[in-house]
Amino acid sequence: MNYPIPDSPQEIVALRQKPIDEELVAAAIAGVVKIVRAQGQSLEELTAQVLADDSMLDRQQRRWLSKLLAQAWENFS
Repeated sequence: MNYPIPDSPQEIVALRQKPIDEELVAAAIAGVVKIVRAQGQSLEELTAQVLADDSMLDRQQRRWLSKLLAQAWENFS
């Protein structure tokens, strides 16, 4: 992977400066999972946050993302 897994929210935000590709998205997702776990949150809490209504993603996109995060969560176990 060309991108290290982010260790902080600031490092995730800094990824915005990079061109978007599959590896960048994978690094961002891995970073979110890593940070959330380090904060002691559960997969259920992360899923609830992702599934909450927002203006960036529609319902189908939020469900897809929550499944992707669950897979990443399991890979970190």
